[in-house]
Amino acid sequence: MSINSIFQFLVPKDKKFFPLFEEASSNLIELASNLHEAVNLPLKEREVLFQKIDELEQKGEDITRQTNLELSRNFITPFDREDIHTLITSIDNVADYLHGASSRMKLYQVDKITKSIRKMTEINLEACQNIDSAVKELRNLKNFKVIKDACTRINKLENKSDNVYNKAVFEIFENETDAKNIIKYKEVLSVLESATDKCKSVANILESISVKHS
Repeated sequence: MSINSIFQFLVPKDKKFFPLFEEASSNLIELASNLHEAVNLPLKEREVLFQKIDELEQKGEDITRQTNLELSRNFITPFDREDIHTLITSIDNVADYLHGASSRMKLYQVDKITKSIRKMTEINLEACQNIDSAVKELRNLKNFKVIKDACTRINKLENKSDNVYNKAVFEIFENETDAKNIIKYKEVLSVLESATDKCKSVANILESISVKHS
């Protein structure tokens, strides 16, 4: 039995941090789902979902704040304090960028949603679903393969997002003549691509945690 295994056996079962991680990742899925649904609706029907996204982003910030508060209150944690802080912050960063895409679509009154925007919200939703799958395995780090496979899928999705983004930006400059539209679409696409980058950051910290404690 490894030292990590012995330590995990002796440490009391965590009842605070794992529920907060899982709440954060579930909230992330709901946010990404609302965004993907919004881009498949006409402009006038998106407002309700954009409002919901605002609420979910605030909920994510509350979960992050609560997690950091628990860190200051608890001497014993399920794994490294720095990893706990980095994980919850990285999940919150994904929420921030998805919310940023929603805010820009609302602010710029983006009427016509391109196939590229829809594809990138779909990619982000799938990446968030994989984050959630991996986060749920943190309670029992014996199943390292589930976390590793989810992280591998997130990395592939990030590469896919890069390709969609690059092609979309090329097409904007190739076909769009209105400078305002170029700015609008490039800004929205850029924030969506950054959201997938942040998903990859979550995958990196999840994989690092699982390797340390497997």
